[in-house]
Amino acid sequence: MSLRQAEFTASPRELEERFGARNYHPLPVTLVRGEGVFLWDDQGRRYLDMMSAYSAVSFGHSHPALVQALTEQAARLAVTSRAFHTDRLGPFLARLCRDTGMDRALPMNTGAEAVETAIKAARKWGYKVKGVPEGQARILVAEGNFAGRTTTIVGFSSEPQYRDGFGPFAPGFVSVPYGDVAALERAITPQTVAFLVEPIQGEAGIIVPPAGYLRAARELCTRHRVLLICDEVQTGLGRTGRMLACQHEDVVPDGITLGKALGGGLLPVSAFCAREEVMGVFRPGDHGSTFGGNPLGATVGLAALELLEREGLCERALHLGERLMQGLRALRHPAVREVRGRGLLVGVEIDRDFAHARSVCEALMREGVLSKDTHDTVVRFAPPLTVSAAQLDEAVAAFGRALVAVQALRPQPGRKAA
Repeated sequence: MSLRQAEFTASPRELEERFGARNYHPLPVTLVRGEGVFLWDDQGRRYLDMMSAYSAVSFGHSHPALVQALTEQAARLAVTSRAFHTDRLGPFLARLCRDTGMDRALPMNTGAEAVETAIKAARKWGYKVKGVPEGQARILVAEGNFAGRTTTIVGFSSEPQYRDGFGPFAPGFVSVPYGDVAALERAITPQTVAFLVEPIQGEAGIIVPPAGYLRAARELCTRHRVLLICDEVQTGLGRTGRMLACQHEDVVPDGITLGKALGGGLLPVSAFCAREEVMGVFRPGDHGSTFGGNPLGATVGLAALELLEREGLCERALHLGERLMQGLRALRHPAVREVRGRGLLVGVEIDRDFAHARSVCEALMREGVLSKDTHDTVVRFAPPLTVSAAQLDEAVAAFGRALVAVQALRPQPGRKAA
């Protein structure tokens, strides 16, 4: 057998490491099947999924209603491009607008594409409606933001690694401290067209802003005729206990980006939803996507929105999220610096002097629970919204055991290493 032949007979994980770009550092587990809140590896071991693919699997793995919608539509008509009308897109857009309170929706595929769409809409609105001189539009963003990986988006990231080696970046973005209303007001100028903000920052470590922050931001944006665009790609569609996280403060933004859960955990579906004045700046040919709004994606997206309401998953997330945070706080382990979040989007900050958060996630994996750290300081708990109270209690207990296991591996004062 030649060396090349041997490469192709290696394990799936070895093949991934050999032929894949090294842009991820997965936990050492190879998953082969998922059902509901559970995943199975190639050794047959079952795990409780406490990350749900960054909220993309909010309905659980392979939800029967969503799989049925997908397979029936795939057998009928999957992709046509937006060069033609289909019978699936209109109902999907209507439901999106009803559920978000917006006037129009523009479908895309990934969350980053939805954010890029929002950026284009905000700039054109600034020039065509607000009257900002061409080329001078400014969009305010919050420090710690995470909206995707495109070059425009990483250009306004405050995370050095996301920017390193990928410039030059697009101008026109100004970063302000997250949660600081006074700093936001100081940054607004006549050239400011929008404030793009996550109601809760996910990748930054599940950072919840001070109470009243979004409401104050809404008032500032209204007063200065600046668009408030809420990035709800991760927080939207029930994750925090409301349809949209901004609704916790009764805030109605001018635009909303959605993604992840909108595809039902089966395929990428995203959208930018906005008021008529904002979306009205687009004309045929201004923007588009080969796959955005395809019949298959529209069908699954509509089924996901219907399922969210039918199974009362928003209310479920609100109730179970309180139980989850109470359980995590009750552990009272010295390694836990803080438990924060809203609904079923919870972060546990680990004391750096105790361990790296990845080490805790690896120990948690050995306890049969899967999650992923962010920035090596926070362990995420964001299970499918279909999780049960008993399963949450199981995850909390496993987390407690994982902390004990990590603590046992730490060098003890006065004890010599073996």
